Amino acid sequence: MTDILFYVFAAITLISGLLMVVSPNAVNGAICMIICFVTTAALFVLLEAYFLAVIQVLVYAGAVMVLFLFIIMLLDVNKDTSDLLKDKMTLGASITGFTLLVILTVSVFAGGQHLPETALLPVMENPSGEGVGIPFTTSAKSFGYSLFTKYMLPFQVTGFLLLAAMIGVIVVSKKHSENS
Repeated sequence: MTDILFYVFAAITLISGLLMVVSPNAVNGAICMIICFVTTAALFVLLEAYFLAVIQVLVYAGAVMVLFLFIIMLLDVNKDTSDLLKDKMTLGASITGFTLLVILTVSVFAGGQHLPETALLPVMENPSGEGVGIPFTTSAKSFGYSLFTKYMLPFQVTGFLLLAAMIGVIVVSKKHSENS
């Protein structure tokens, strides 16, 4: 049953991702991206990574996509772009994507090189060598511990980037009067 659910959710994820890329309407693309995020969360549930699934739905499908939809609707994306430029960019992106797909497929089947299997490692070792810290698990405590100790700097940088993005949205959305 788990295998069937995996294939169903994986197919929905791939189809919604493809529809997101080829959708001519930005709002429809964002809705397809929400579907892709939710089915990715369902795949996390199948992997028994419940915390990641909840975070996927709350943060990405919830907050980030609401922000994207707000920006799309606020900026009122113009359709006055040149069709010739759009066709060239579409052709270039398609050729690049297909080339990368072929290279990856050939390297997997011909080279046989795969990532090595990694064992579950502890998050932290004591400097004295006595025992280990919190072992790696899928619990929220393990994620929180590693996030606020080992990955504190990237966490803070991400926070500042989100703050800069929020200030940028406020500046872009602010109406300018004719006098200024």
